[in-house]
Amino acid sequence: MADLSNAHVLILATDGFEQDELFKPRQALLDAGVKVTLASIKTDPIQGMQHDVKGDTITPDMVLDDVDTEDYTALLLPGGVANPDTLRMEDRAIEIIEEFADDEKLIAAICHAPWLLIEADVVDGKRMTSWPSLRTDLANAGADVVDEEVVRDGQFITSRKPDDIPAFNAAILAALQEELADA
Repeated sequence: MADLSNAHVLILATDGFEQDELFKPRQALLDAGVKVTLASIKTDPIQGMQHDVKGDTITPDMVLDDVDTEDYTALLLPGGVANPDTLRMEDRAIEIIEEFADDEKLIAAICHAPWLLIEADVVDGKRMTSWPSLRTDLANAGADVVDEEVVRDGQFITSRKPDDIPAFNAAILAALQEELADA
């Protein structure tokens, strides 16, 4: 098994992220020895949500403009409705996703986060899943949309909802193992 302490995962999030979709994958990565950095629009604490109820906050490590994608092994995009809807209007957030895609680095997105992948125009021809309300958007952007708890298509890992987090986390860790074993 590859030593995951050599992996560095970037998480992009802002106010309105689905709490479990940020905290649980982040903790799974940290538990596996992965270095994790959270970037956002600002460095003030960002508000998590548990569905439609305010949850916990977390303080980002840096702002989007300070991200150098060369420093990271993979990108993690948590969902929540407001989080990706806000981030997809941020030019630098979309540029970061495009840079990860162009460099063929791992990109994992759950729930509503595939909105960001659509905005970055990286879903055409890819097999993906998402929260049900986004599936038409994914299909219209050219994705082959399926209803499965986790889908891996090359560098992309997608999941539907918080209930899928255990499978999502396992897929991310397995993909990081592959990446580092090939390095």
